[in-house]
Amino acid sequence: MTSLLPPILPDAEWRTRRGLSELCAALGAGAGEARFVGGAVRDGLLGLAVKDIDIATVHRPEEVVERIERASFKAVPTGIAHGTVTAVVDHRPVEITTLRRDVSTDGRRATVAFGTDWREDAARRDFTMNALYADPLTGGLYDYFGGLTDLAAHRVRFIGNPEARIAEDHLRILRYFRFTARFGAVDRQSADYAACVMHATSLMALSRERIADELMTLLSLPDPVEVVAAMVEDGILKPVLPEIDAQGVATLRALIAAERATGTPPDSLRRLLALLPDDAGMADQVGARLRLSNKLRARIQAALGPFDASTPEALAYRTGASAALDRILLGRAFSHADAARLQGWVSPRLPLSGGDLIAMGLKAGPQVAKALQEVERQWIASGFPGEAETRALADQILVSLFRATQ
Repeated sequence: MTSLLPPILPDAEWRTRRGLSELCAALGAGAGEARFVGGAVRDGLLGLAVKDIDIATVHRPEEVVERIERASFKAVPTGIAHGTVTAVVDHRPVEITTLRRDVSTDGRRATVAFGTDWREDAARRDFTMNALYADPLTGGLYDYFGGLTDLAAHRVRFIGNPEARIAEDHLRILRYFRFTARFGAVDRQSADYAACVMHATSLMALSRERIADELMTLLSLPDPVEVVAAMVEDGILKPVLPEIDAQGVATLRALIAAERATGTPPDSLRRLLALLPDDAGMADQVGARLRLSNKLRARIQAALGPFDASTPEALAYRTGASAALDRILLGRAFSHADAARLQGWVSPRLPLSGGDLIAMGLKAGPQVAKALQEVERQWIASGFPGEAETRALADQILVSLFRATQ
């Protein structure tokens, strides 16, 4: 199905951000020396919110820095060796990249040379919908490879030969599926899809961090399940994540339905857990392989490891609210309706300390920690009462301890 797109880049809030027109003028937009490019153009044409603004220019990085600073903006050489300088405009970044052409590639990184040819710059980009440029002043569009037609048709298509583009950067396989999940529809008959399937084993050459970043971004999209199902059925993920199978896809489908029914926002880690077998040890191995942070790996254990709790709040207190929601929405604890009880839930703090128990007459020593644990257990079971009721619980516990030691 083809949708109609505006003939020029529409006016939108992001195009009128304070300082942006001054930056474009400093970069020579009036002389055709700078254009908006990539996601801002693509999303702007679709009427989507634009977060990141990218500008392509004919000027070399050193001159870009000079022009930015002459316009009284801060210039940050974030990737100057590859032609990228970040301008800080109204406390927000705008990435400016010199036109480039690839000199050599090895599937993981590229050596580039700077140039002045807009079509040549477009040719090195991954998909046609990402190689659209727009004049900052008029909104006029520049489309060298049919990106407007593909975007209107919700079709993700490599620029040039798909196999050659994948050979240049293997991560483009995962990017193809991420963009398909966001903008397109799975087309197993296309040459682009076939190339991704054929070269799936090349993902093994990538760092696990790059794989994790791309996979988690895919899983954070509103509904990636059909794309993920195709990836599993056709073996895209098997070289790097052989643990994911059809059962995992079914669990992901059920999770997304539960998220929608409960009004819970998408969570990429929770969705990754849905794809993996219900095994804390195996899930932790995957977390280690993907170089996930210690915090996320701890949440994996809290979500999948053994644990009993009498209420959703008690579970959230012990495991953390995110892990408790993981368990509930994955069908491992309580019912989906209980997820609403944890929306915005803030963990309470036990209103008594070991020092308070000593002040109440308990002798300092190992028994203080034991008594405090019992106070906390009963405090949780009672629904996290305030200080007065907690002191009453503590009094009863201390009386029992004193009797036991007589």
